[in-house]
Parts: sequence; C-alpha cells; structure tokens
Amino acid sequence: MKRKTANRRLHHRNVLEVRVMSPRIAWFGLLRFFAVLAKLACLAAVLTGIGWGVWRGIHHAFYQNPDFRLRVIDLNPNPVIDEPGLVGFLDIDLTADPSLFVIHAGEATEKLMGLPAVIDARVDRHLPGTLMVRITARTPKAWLRCGERTSDPRVAGGLLVDDTGIAYPCPELQLEEAAALPVIEMAGPPPAIGRKVEHPALAHCLRLLDAARAADPEAARWIESIRKANEWSLELVTRQGTCATFGLGDHERQMRSLRDALDHAAEKGYVIETINLIPKYNIPITVRGETGPPRAIIVSPPAASDNRPKRERDLGTILNRN
Repeated sequence: MKRKTANRRLHHRNVLEVRVMSPRIAWFGLLRFFAVLAKLACLAAVLTGIGWGVWRGIHHAFYQNPDFRLRVIDLNPNPVIDEPGLVGFLDIDLTADPSLFVIHAGEATEKLMGLPAVIDARVDRHLPGTLMVRITARTPKAWLRCGERTSDPRVAGGLLVDDTGIAYPCPELQLEEAAALPVIEMAGPPPAIGRKVEHPALAHCLRLLDAARAADPEAARWIESIRKANEWSLELVTRQGTCATFGLGDHERQMRSLRDALDHAAEKGYVIETINLIPKYNIPITVRGETGPPRAIIVSPPAASDNRPKRERDLGTILNRN
C-alpha cells in the first residue's frame, strides 16, 4: 500500500503545462497592448498640455509683462566697466526692450568674474525693472615691464600688478588712475594674466615700493621705475632722473636717507645724479651740475659736538667734495 501511494504522488508531480495559442488570442493580446499605449499617450498629452499652459502663463506673466522690462542698470562706480560696456559685454539687446528675466544673473556674475581686473562681482534682479551690478576692482600698485621691452607700459592694456601681486591688463577706465604709478622692470617673459606673479625680483621691488609709501604716501608720484640691478641690489629711478641704489633689505632706513637727500637737494637747488644707500655712513652721491660732469660727494657721519639740525648736519655742510 505504501508503494502505490508514492507512485501516485510522483505521477501527479510530472504534469506538463500546455498553453494554447491561436491567431485570435494573439490578436486580442495585441489589442490590449495598444490600449495600454493609448492610455499612456493620452496621459502624456494631458501632462504636456498642462506644462505648456503653465509655461505660457509664466512667460506671459513675467517675460511678456511690460512691468518687468529692463528699465535701469544700477552699476556701482568702478574703473573696469561702465554701463555701455556692461551692456555689450553681457550681450543685452536694449533695442528689443528685453525683460529683466531674460538676463540670467548667475551666468552674468560668472562672466564678470572672468575679467582679470575684477576681484568680485555680483548681479541681481530687483523687480520690477532694475538690474543691479556690483563690481570690486583690483587696486593697481605698479606697472610691469618685462623682458627687453623699452616702450612705456603705461597704456590701456599694459600690465599692472595689484597689492596681492596679481598681474592684469589695465582697463581703459583705469588708465587715468594708474598713469602716475611707477614701473617695475622684470627679466623674462610676461607673467600669466590673472595669476600671482611668482618672481623673486618682483617681490623685492614691491617691498621697496611699500617702504617708499610708508615714508611718503605720495611716493608713486616721484618714483619712475624700480628694478633688480643684480643679486644684491635694487635700482630706483626718480622722475627727475636720480638713480638710487638700495640693498635687498633695510629699506626703511635707506628710504629715509633718500628722502632727506632729495629734500636737501631741492632746498639747495641741485639735482642728485646717483646715490648709493646701502652703506649707513659715508653715502656716495654724484651731483648733476648745470655745466660739466657730475661731482662726487661723500655724506659723512655728523660730529658728536655738532648741535645743528640733523638734516643740516647730515647733508648740509658735512660734505667732502672731490
């Protein structure tokens, strides 16, 4: 009895499943498939219609609304770009009476940030019709003349370096402000635009310029150029043609000595041709005479018993003329 029961169970397990397929059944299956596709297409059409209607509503409410037309460009005063330049730079077609929403504030900001003379920029839309643009420009510190160039770099497009040591071409609007700045001469090719200049000579020259400004805030008005003469000295040329030699350090003391010498020369009516400020005492000076070659002068330390004013003692009478 147990063996027969086991055989019956095995017989029931081995059942073959057979599905009958006919053209009629296949046709009905295809119809059901197309019905599902039609429902999905109708749903997509409804959603598309709703989206198009919403877009048309937004376009009509904002883009075609005359209240939101661009009416004012609020640009802060800056030496980089003015209103006509901004309109051209951002490709704003004023003849088309554009909507304020046509201008993408984020893209406009990124585009302005790409200008080498710009430190920071921000573009905002202020409803109903004002485009507010705020630009922070670089503050120029000196002009750069690189390589063997002898032409004056103080032109629009000439290289400037700012307080952080970044080189950038001078915008036309900044030319008047930067025209009186001194020129720093460097060997080698021009530096990369918009990046910090990694040049040892420039670092020394900028430190000397800082010392000059600390001694005289108007130093940029009387300094013509600065360059690294050799491995141990810098050369500063004034607007009057005085050539002053500085060391790579102790600039504050040397700059004070130069100012005293120039002031004394102006008081006495002569022009210093050359002055070597590296030594603390016995500073060698050559004087440019009205006629004849320059005369050599040695500025000696003052006597301990001399009670005259310091400048008079240092540069007035204690001179050994050769």
